[in-house]
Amino acid sequence: MISAGYQKLAEFARRLGGLTTGDAATFAGAFREMKVKKRQFIIQPTFPANHRNYVVSGALRAYVVGEEGSEHTISFAVEDWWITDYNSYIYQQPATMFVVALEDSVVLQIDYEHEQILKQTNHRFESLFRQMAERGLAFQQRRLIANLTLSAEERYDHFLQHYPQIARRVPQYALASYLGMTTEFLSKIRNNKVRKKS
Repeated sequence: MISAGYQKLAEFARRLGGLTTGDAATFAGAFREMKVKKRQFIIQPTFPANHRNYVVSGALRAYVVGEEGSEHTISFAVEDWWITDYNSYIYQQPATMFVVALEDSVVLQIDYEHEQILKQTNHRFESLFRQMAERGLAFQQRRLIANLTLSAEERYDHFLQHYPQIARRVPQYALASYLGMTTEFLSKIRNNKVRKKS
């Protein structure tokens, strides 16, 4: 009997890629389940990112550490999202970022070799991965434009509007670094909003 996690991934494949039920099951069957404890790392710098990860449950964070020692959040991933160090994974090079679980999580993983085999066996799988890449690129472009054109408070408001469930689940320091501000400044923005409501 197929587990709930594999059913979720198969449904993702049907929804985004228009795969048949059989193709979606084949796609999901190429992945392996991994349970990740809170604060456990699944990717660390200097080691290659061997897997692309689909989040079944939980929340994960990808970040880099600057020369001054401060952390810069690159991305979050919750249920039905994907996460890895894409530069490391795609080019099979040592990773430059950390990926850590913010909650006890379950992910489905596929390694680079099995992904290539999937793409070669069915053009629909290749199309699905391409659509995922295109969506990811569009998301990164929107984020870059927001960081360049919006104020810190506007960036926070935009995140709250589009990703309220993530804002509630991730630590304040992680959200602040994702939005490009200090934890103290984010706390000040939040406190100002509370005062305006009262």
